Amino acid sequence: MTQLPEDNNVKPVEHDKSKGNQLFPVFIKLNKLHTVVIGAGNVGLEKLTAVLKNSPHARVTVIARAILPEIHALAAEYSGVSVVNKSFAEYDLDNADLVIAATDDSDLNNYICQAAHDRKLLVNVADKPDLCDFYLSSIVQKGNLKIAISTNGKSPTVAKRIKEFLNREIPDEIDDTLQQMNELRDSLKGDFAYKVRQLNAATAVLVESKKPKPGNRLFVRWLIWLTSIVCIIIALISVWNKEPAFQNYVQNIDPMFYYFLGAGFVFAMIDGSIGMSYGVTSQTFSISMGIPPASASMGVHLSEILSCGIAGWMHYRMGNVNWKLFKLLIIPGIIGATTGAYLLSSLEHYSQYTKPFVSLYTLILGLVILSKAFKSATKKSADKIKKIGLLGLGGGFIDAVGGGGWGSIVLSSLIAGGRHPRFSLGTVKLSRFFIAILSSATFIFMLSGIQWNAVAGLIIGSAVASPIAAKISNKISAKVIMVAVGIIVVLVSFKNIYGFIEKILS
Repeated sequence: MTQLPEDNNVKPVEHDKSKGNQLFPVFIKLNKLHTVVIGAGNVGLEKLTAVLKNSPHARVTVIARAILPEIHALAAEYSGVSVVNKSFAEYDLDNADLVIAATDDSDLNNYICQAAHDRKLLVNVADKPDLCDFYLSSIVQKGNLKIAISTNGKSPTVAKRIKEFLNREIPDEIDDTLQQMNELRDSLKGDFAYKVRQLNAATAVLVESKKPKPGNRLFVRWLIWLTSIVCIIIALISVWNKEPAFQNYVQNIDPMFYYFLGAGFVFAMIDGSIGMSYGVTSQTFSISMGIPPASASMGVHLSEILSCGIAGWMHYRMGNVNWKLFKLLIIPGIIGATTGAYLLSSLEHYSQYTKPFVSLYTLILGLVILSKAFKSATKKSADKIKKIGLLGLGGGFIDAVGGGGWGSIVLSSLIAGGRHPRFSLGTVKLSRFFIAILSSATFIFMLSGIQWNAVAGLIIGSAVASPIAAKISNKISAKVIMVAVGIIVVLVSFKNIYGFIEKILS
């Protein structure tokens, strides 16, 4: 018998034998056993579905006189399932390994239970915990990770809620970790104790606090803040020397500043509530106020530097950043954003022609927002998006050209592709900070005659709203906001397109 090394810290634990859950958890290879289910009504369908969901290759025989069509459908889908239309007899258990009694006849269930015990078989009796030798647990599954939850029959509802919580909190990426650990284990050389120490060291991060170490937190905090401050100072110095209009503006604030101040505040509040649409709403509003597309996009990105930096830092502190995903997104996203900013800035003199195309883009995004408002949030693709770099490149380019879309396109695509929403949001927010900096810098050095009243209004308005939005977001229906935003964006974009067409025809 192999003795466990001291690293496992295995110590004898004394328990009160009269209290607590005394069930012994096991995971059974049903594909190597023969399971017999008696009953093919709603209860039988529930039991059979649970078995097949966890063990698709299980060998199951269903016996009943009345059989639901859904049972036959499962039998057609799973080759290991066979259905026998007959009354139960004791000999039906002669070749069984596990038994599930799922009829609505209490006496028949008792009879099945006794017949199973006569053959020394384990049996589960529906809605009769006292007669059960085993329970079908609530299951949380993330790839190869499977967690069974038991409340000792006390409260299936609590087990259901715990299952929902774990499904939400455990990232899908945990399966990638399992695969990597398996490869690491196979590659290790040495005795058992050495392998255990190495695996313990490699997996220690899984049980540590999600919060980064204080030193790392301080470094990232100062990196974000210093980068923001330096970029703002450089931009102000550059513009002060380059733009006499900016000097005049500082001395005489245009009333348009207040319009954009209020708009920036409102749009940031909306973005804080539904996690998207700041760019598209700000861009749509700016164009409707007569701002050229490139200047409008620059104002949006400048105003997002500080807000995205704060949001990215908060997500980093909470451990919501998937660094592998971040590395795949950031470089293509920056390339796409700077390319889009450069092209749009080069066409600034032709803004009367580019404006309808940008309005068409915001119109499409408005329709996307409306569709998301009515789409079930529980549906998601079975396969993850593989071409993350291409997604980042396209998202960055469209975001720069249209003033927004990084969240609507990249974040939505990642979540729809099966990525964990919390980790996707944190990663997208942090990467957005750096993308906003580079695209803003491109706009500043490419454009002249910048509408600083609009830019300043958006920056200050969104900055004031950012800390308030998080507190209010939980008290407002996200669906209602998304519908309202979608309708407004669609109507304003359509108005801009219609005005352009009317101008051409007149």
